[in-house]
Amino acid sequence: MAKRILIKPIISEKAEQLSENHGQYSFVVDKKANKIEIRKAVEAMYNVSVDSVNTAIMPAKAKKRFTRAGTQNGRIQAYKKAIVKLAAGEEIDFFGDI
Repeated sequence: MAKRILIKPIISEKAEQLSENHGQYSFVVDKKANKIEIRKAVEAMYNVSVDSVNTAIMPAKAKKRFTRAGTQNGRIQAYKKAIVKLAAGEEIDFFGDI
């Protein structure tokens, strides 16, 4: 069974600034994927050439929500984040159909 390497792009203010100013795009990726697999997956899916890949494992966080019934405790799972830098002049359009 082939593993799914790219899970979803990260759409946040910081990720948007990185993509506009530096040509870097952020993705949530499979925890077991390495940089070579991430590079090949991005190049195959978006038809771009990748200069570099940086990865980081983001730790789990405890969250608390206050409701009428009291507090609800939960957590956000840990995930692996990849920041992909594209070659000069190339870009990925996540919102192409909108």
